[in-house]
Amino acid sequence: MANLLSSALLLLLFSFVISSVADLSLSAPQELRSFRIQDIQEVENARGCTYTVKIKTSCSSPKYTRDAISLAFGDRYRNEVYVPRIDDPSSYTFERCSTDTFTLQGPCGYGVCYLYLYRSGYDGWIPDSIKIYEPYGRAVTFYYGRPIPNGVWYGFDQCNSATLAST
Repeated sequence: MANLLSSALLLLLFSFVISSVADLSLSAPQELRSFRIQDIQEVENARGCTYTVKIKTSCSSPKYTRDAISLAFGDRYRNEVYVPRIDDPSSYTFERCSTDTFTLQGPCGYGVCYLYLYRSGYDGWIPDSIKIYEPYGRAVTFYYGRPIPNGVWYGFDQCNSATLAST
């Protein structure tokens, strides 16, 4: 009986791992031409929370970038944090194989579930992953690992799915 129970648990665990891997493979970043940043006035009037954002640059990225990088993330209720230029070429942000940490203010949300990046330039900066630490201790990671197209919002909207990687 104990062997049957352990075999069943092992099979259940294996099924969970396989389904998790399958879900993650479906959650590749997407281009979203219709993405619109909220009216800045709404964000300024929202109550404030602090988010820590760690952006890891891919080792396949150029050594450094002069690309202009914008960032927007939020929850299913469109409590959105928007940074029009998170890059700073003079301070060596987004160098190849590096991780840059930012402390950002924005409206308090209910679980970050979307993240988009906007890249403008010719260097072709490549993010590896972006980890957002929410004010209440939860952290969520978005995996890119591929070049971002120039001049379009590119990222994830997983507000209606369970494929978001939480840690």
